Amino acid sequence: MKFSPYAWAKLIYLRDRGTTEVGGFGITDPGQPRFVKDIVLVSQSCTEVTVAFDDTAVADFFDDQIDAGRHPEQFARIWLHTHPGRSAEPSGVDHETFARVFGNCDWAVMFILARNGATYAELKQTGTRHSEPLSVGIDFREEFPGSDQTAWEGEYNQSVQETVLSPIWDMDFMPGDEPYLSEQWPWLPI
Repeated sequence: MKFSPYAWAKLIYLRDRGTTEVGGFGITDPGQPRFVKDIVLVSQSCTEVTVAFDDTAVADFFDDQIDAGRHPEQFARIWLHTHPGRSAEPSGVDHETFARVFGNCDWAVMFILARNGATYAELKQTGTRHSEPLSVGIDFREEFPGSDQTAWEGEYNQSVQETVLSPIWDMDFMPGDEPYLSEQWPWLPI
């Protein structure tokens, strides 16, 4: 799996913009289904350990992408989200969401970027029992546009509703650092 420098810069900006997780979809070109050239957010409610997309916003996003002439494999197969902690390992909820939402697709990718730059990527294909881990890279071979932080900030403000779970949250110890977070803190909604 590869990212354009523009998409990677935007993803890092979105990851570092707030204290919560942020999710979106990878946009690709025909013939390059695992080369992410842009990332698009939809309206979502986020905490330090969750991202919940607004169903209507997802439907509108799909309509807009079809109207723009894209096919689902160019905008609806790569699910990206950030983890505000050091671990990019998916939670049980991440795995369940990936299976539930993308289980009927011929192929799909779950990608996670953690605050420290750690990544996780897996490919799930129809007819296979197990996911395949993917390596992650940035492709600098083509010319690329510079950053557009003003537009990224606007997209973030329009799409992301942050809900902070606890004022005592320690940013040095975040979701994913421990595999059994909900058992350690049963009061913490996952």
